[in-house]
Amino acid sequence: MAEAEAARRVANPLQVLGRSTLAAVRMVGSVGVFAVRGVVAALTPPWFLSQLWRQIVAIGFFSLPVVGLTAIFTGAALALNIFTGGGRFNAEQVMPQIVALGITRELGPVLAALMLAGRVSAAIAAEIGAMRATEQIDAMRTLSTDPFRYLVGPRLLAGVLMLPLLTAVADTIGVAGGWLVATRVLEFNPTVYVRNTLDFLQAWDVVSGLIKAAVFGFIVALMGCYHGYNASGGARGVGRATTHAVVSSAILIFASDYLLTTFFTHAAQ
Repeated sequence: MAEAEAARRVANPLQVLGRSTLAAVRMVGSVGVFAVRGVVAALTPPWFLSQLWRQIVAIGFFSLPVVGLTAIFTGAALALNIFTGGGRFNAEQVMPQIVALGITRELGPVLAALMLAGRVSAAIAAEIGAMRATEQIDAMRTLSTDPFRYLVGPRLLAGVLMLPLLTAVADTIGVAGGWLVATRVLEFNPTVYVRNTLDFLQAWDVVSGLIKAAVFGFIVALMGCYHGYNASGGARGVGRATTHAVVSSAILIFASDYLLTTFFTHAAQ
């Protein structure tokens, strides 16, 4: 039976392609409808403020250590690599400007979002998936509580609000990591390094990164909620939902980063 099915698929590649395309379109539509329902639940009353505060603490405060450590080591490594590469063109002195620009516009928001994808999106998918497996979501409906307003809305709001704050912290710590390596290892003058960074960096460099972070926060929370809410198959299904949440979050973060960078670049011209 399995061999016959394999032969049938080989014999009908267009059918397989069409089935895959329809499944992809169906998935996009499902995520889109879920996102719209989640946004409506997040922006319209009634709000569950206790749930919102709980998610703000879980997403924002408890993510500070991992985001801070990632940022400081990224800034330090970036400074070393730029100094080494710039030395080939006798351009070592531009290292402070490039470190600041790279962290605020790209590495700060992207790395903070990836850390949240691994930590927060997986946790959201596991929590909501477990509630789905134990029929707690069905019990909410029985008690006239909208699961979207209680589970999805607060997480989307918390993701959009907290990731820009975490990115601002990551930007500061990342630039500080570059300064630390530059002044302690590469023998840069501390005052000159700071002055060069502040003179070169523009407000839009920071703001564009924070806008990206808000979009990434929405993606991280949305993917965790979507895959957890639609989990099926008991404990194994919860595990699959967790994996899918992390992978889809990471892919969408990179894709949206490219699209936003392209838009910002054309808007600035």
